[in-house]
Amino acid sequence: MISIVIPVLDEAAGIGATLATLQAYRAGGAEVIVVDGGSRDATRALAAPLADRVVDAPRGRASQMNAGAAASRGDVLVFLHADTVLPPDALAMVERALDEHHAWGRFDVTIPGGALLAIVAATMNARSRFTGVATGDQAIFVRRQAFERAGRFPPIPLMEDVALSKALRTISRPACLHECVVTSGRRWQEHGTLRTIALMGWLRFAYFLGADPARLARRYETGRA
Repeated sequence: MISIVIPVLDEAAGIGATLATLQAYRAGGAEVIVVDGGSRDATRALAAPLADRVVDAPRGRASQMNAGAAASRGDVLVFLHADTVLPPDALAMVERALDEHHAWGRFDVTIPGGALLAIVAATMNARSRFTGVATGDQAIFVRRQAFERAGRFPPIPLMEDVALSKALRTISRPACLHECVVTSGRRWQEHGTLRTIALMGWLRFAYFLGADPARLARRYETGRA
């Protein structure tokens, strides 16, 4: 079984559309676990009829995704952001990738919204392929055994995807699928594309140098480097 784990927080505007794209996978035997971090809107009510389980967890993608993994039954976990859509036949692609001696992997990503965001996505994909480090926007998938061996997502408020990737990279190189998930460009558009590119680059570099993830998370929330 494959379990798709989706962390959410106040995603009423889009969670129904995201979950609607996963119903064919549920019909084929996959399960969908939605993990709510304390939404104050109708996210839970909208998600409940379209998911196998809606569970609660402390706010934060790491804690929410770990809680979803613990509540799931699948041998393979797919971690999907609430504003990201998988490509057609994605789970068959995941199965094939894991059968080829990979313990984990990710998809390429595309971000609608113009040429600049297309460059952002292409850069993310190229960097990931070169470094073996994935971002959450790329729909990381992993065998449960490898996920547990890597220590799950570390309890940090930012860069949890980078930290997990580095731990998984010691187990195997990732399967870097060329097929694309489509993720929203809303953060780039809300805060300014160039400004967000600069911010994210600064955050990654600061994390690489050993900066406190909690401090970086505060900068991420305010949109300021």
